[in-house]
Amino acid sequence: MEKLCGHCARYIQHYILLEEEYKPVLYGHCMRDKLRLHPKTTDFGRSRAPNGNQNRNCIMNSVLTAKKCYNSSMEPLLKRCRLCPHACGADRTAGEKGKCGAGAQLKVARAALHFWEEPCISGAVGSGTVFFSHCPLHCVYCQNAGISSGKAGAGITTGRLADIFLELQEQGAANINLVTPTHYVPHIIEALARAKERGLTLPIVYNCSGYEGVEALRLLAGMVDIYLMDFKYMDASIARRYSHAAGYPLAAKRALREMVRQAGDAEFDEKGLMRRGVIVRHLLLPGCLEDSRAVVRYLYETYGNRIWLSLMSQYTPVCKERLPEELRRQVRAEEYDALVDFAVSLGIENGFIQEGKAADESFIPPFDLTGIFPG
Repeated sequence: MEKLCGHCARYIQHYILLEEEYKPVLYGHCMRDKLRLHPKTTDFGRSRAPNGNQNRNCIMNSVLTAKKCYNSSMEPLLKRCRLCPHACGADRTAGEKGKCGAGAQLKVARAALHFWEEPCISGAVGSGTVFFSHCPLHCVYCQNAGISSGKAGAGITTGRLADIFLELQEQGAANINLVTPTHYVPHIIEALARAKERGLTLPIVYNCSGYEGVEALRLLAGMVDIYLMDFKYMDASIARRYSHAAGYPLAAKRALREMVRQAGDAEFDEKGLMRRGVIVRHLLLPGCLEDSRAVVRYLYETYGNRIWLSLMSQYTPVCKERLPEELRRQVRAEEYDALVDFAVSLGIENGFIQEGKAADESFIPPFDLTGIFPG
């Protein structure tokens, strides 16, 4: 690994440890290293967490907000579901399945420490990640088809989900990371309220596809600390072809606006772990460099360096025979380098890029119900 600037060394050192002990490095540089800037370390990563009394007040307010939201607003959303932009109207309380495939019962495929997120999310201790089954999007190239299809996972109660949050905290997790949570917002709000009453203090990460309903996001205000969202497409025709959702670009723009409103500017603790803020991921697809540039341009022109950008090169063609011809290959190094160079040319400083052959590594854990049932 080449020499890193002092600015990003605190993040990379965690992944040097992981390279030796767990898995290969996933994220290798931050944008500042790409720019070869060496700012003082004191102007970044400074903890701005509230003091003890303020923190307790924040937790109690979150619990009260969650109880109010769940009791007064959320059940109608399941009865005539409009949690995601599909707004399919399924009565999930009566046994109907939403467009996402989910019914009324919460379904989870894995809950464990996860070391393969961005360095400021996983750190050296791992992110307490909960993988939910089903997904509002149906991307033809999905890397997690086992859970997005609902084939993997088991039904649990919101009480058990609250227990899982606390168990992950006891394991030393850096945060609670909710992966593909959109269609289970009512269950998550109730579980978080229960867990916070019982001592959950970790930051909550909402890790989603970007195809989110603003109404549901607003109900999470005060409960979620970090939004980690995908911004997949700017071109509606590409969104329709690859994710069956022509409205994706507009939905993602609206969702991100709400996320930034809630989470604000990024805050980090003394270890370089994010405590609050927004990270936007973008996965470069084969042949889609121009659309990726459009995504990056929009993000920077709209939010500047208020948000953190994570550019990913790890696209892997799964089940090639089912994919459109143009998606049956990996992203070429020159395509990814061109995207990174474009981001740097715009002036983006806060972000992460992947190094090496990320697509050749498997960062997908086994969805084998680890952590789902009491030990």
